[in-house]
Amino acid sequence: MIDIDIGPRLLAARREAGLSVRALAAEIGVSGALISQIETGRTQPSVTTLYALVDRLGLSLDWLIGLTPVAPPTGEPQPEGPPVRRADAHPVLQIAAGVRWELISSPADGAAEAVLVTYDPGASSSPEGQPATHDGVESAYLIEGALTLLVDAESFDLVAGDSLVVDSRRPHRYENRSSAAARGIWMTTGTPHLS
Repeated sequence: MIDIDIGPRLLAARREAGLSVRALAAEIGVSGALISQIETGRTQPSVTTLYALVDRLGLSLDWLIGLTPVAPPTGEPQPEGPPVRRADAHPVLQIAAGVRWELISSPADGAAEAVLVTYDPGASSSPEGQPATHDGVESAYLIEGALTLLVDAESFDLVAGDSLVVDSRRPHRYENRSSAAARGIWMTTGTPHLS
């Protein structure tokens, strides 16, 4: 597996956007110290903070982790490539608070992608308690463990074998309230990629 360091790319994107650390932090509702720590690799953002950064800086998560899929013009065939991605070649993004995203597949047309998501015991998509909102739809199947999905004011407890579909424009957040890791496959469409 290939561990990804997103800090330098976020730093470059912020500078290209002409934003100071303080200005970017104020716009997305976090501290300037957190932005600085993320950019220097001393800490990882929560899922919520990562989505806010990507959205504000106009980035795709694929670009952020070093993938640059290019969609072919409409009607043209997909580019040829190997049909298999080996286990040691999956890009992995370690998120703050014990959340890990492992990209399983990312199509060239950007229509959907599959991500193996792991929530360690006690992990949350937003340790700050703030729900995320972003474009797209998240569909997931929980392979093992237990996970709580909070959407608007509702709470749903999921166990292995359960699935979910969430309009990601609705405020939502995930928590692992159990003592074992929760792992599932997320299929995302219409997002900045790599949910």
